[in-house]
Amino acid sequence: MSSSSSSSPSRSSEIRRDAVFGRCVVFSPARARRPSDFRSHSPVSNPNASSKPSCPFCIGREDECAPEIFRIVGGDGGAGEWKIRVIENLYPALQREAEPPKDVPELGPCKVSGFGFHDVVIETPYHPIRLWDLPVDEVGEVLLAYKERILQLSRHGSVKYVQVFKNHGASAGASMTHSHSQIIGLPLVPPSVSARLNYTKEVFDRTGKCSLCEIQSKDILIDETDHFSAIVPFAATYAFEIWIVPREHIADFHELDHKKAVDLGGLLKLMLQKLSKQLNDPPFNFMIHAAPLELSATCLPYTHWFLQIVPQLGVIGGFEIGSGCFINPVFPEDAAKVLREVDLST
Repeated sequence: MSSSSSSSPSRSSEIRRDAVFGRCVVFSPARARRPSDFRSHSPVSNPNASSKPSCPFCIGREDECAPEIFRIVGGDGGAGEWKIRVIENLYPALQREAEPPKDVPELGPCKVSGFGFHDVVIETPYHPIRLWDLPVDEVGEVLLAYKERILQLSRHGSVKYVQVFKNHGASAGASMTHSHSQIIGLPLVPPSVSARLNYTKEVFDRTGKCSLCEIQSKDILIDETDHFSAIVPFAATYAFEIWIVPREHIADFHELDHKKAVDLGGLLKLMLQKLSKQLNDPPFNFMIHAAPLELSATCLPYTHWFLQIVPQLGVIGGFEIGSGCFINPVFPEDAAKVLREVDLST
C-alpha cells in the first residue's frame, strides 16, 4: 500500500486491485480537485425543513403502511409507542406468495419465479430525524432489527441470501425522505456475492490469510473502536467510500450481539456525520456484505462480513460500464486523512 497521505502535483496515476472483490480501480489525480474540496452538488434536503410532512412512515399513520412484521417499542411500551418498525414493502421487488424455485442453475440463462421477501425498516417514528441523529444505542437497535429479520428469513428454507441496504436521497434510490432502510431475501446467491467469495477464497488459498483481516495500514484508517475499524478501502471504487469492518474474523452479520451492535452503531453514526458535514449531506447508499445463509464450514476462514458506505458524488461513464474498471479521482489515503480530520464540534 502507498504510505502517502497528501496530494501533490507530481503524484502519478495508479491502478489498484482490491483483495475482496478483485476489482481494478484507476486512481487519477489529474481528474481531481483537492480532496477537501469535494462537495455534493445535489445534497439531500434536510427533512427538518418540512414542518408538516405527509408521510405514512410517521407515528400515528401506521394503518397507511403495508403489514407490520414486528416492532421495537419505546417509552412505556403503550399501543402507540414504537422506536422501530419492520414492515412489508408496499411495492415489493419480489413476491413472498410466489412459489419458491426448486432448482436454480449455476451457469447459463435461466428463468425462475420472482419469489422472495422485500421489507422496510422504519428507523424512527419521527420524520425530521435521520439515522445519524439518533443516540448511539438507538442506532444499535436499528442494527439489531436487521439481525432479527435476517434470523427470521434464515428459517425459511428457500431464502439463500439476505441483502440489507439503505438508500439516502432520491439520486441514491430513496423514494421516501423518512429515514428507513430495506431488506431483501433472495432464493439464490447473487453472482456478485459468489464472485466476492470466490476471490477471497483464491487469496486465502494463495496466502493462507483472510483479505479483510489483513487490512492494517494506518494510512487508510479513519477511526476504530474495540470491535470495528472504519477505513477507506485500498482500492476504493468510489470517492470517499467507507468500509466498516469487524476487527474479529466473523462471517455472519446476524451473530452481532447487543454490545457489538452499540459499538458498531456509534462508529456508523460517526462516519455518516463526517460524510454529511464534509460532503454537504450527499446522497449515499450503504450495504451489508455478509455470508450466504447456507455457508459451508470450509468457507468460514475466508468469509468476513463488512458494511460499505458509498457517497453518490459522480456518475458512471462508458469506461466503467464497458471495462468494469472504475476511475476514482481521490486516493484512499487522501480521503481517509480528510475524514479523520473532520471536526464535528462546530
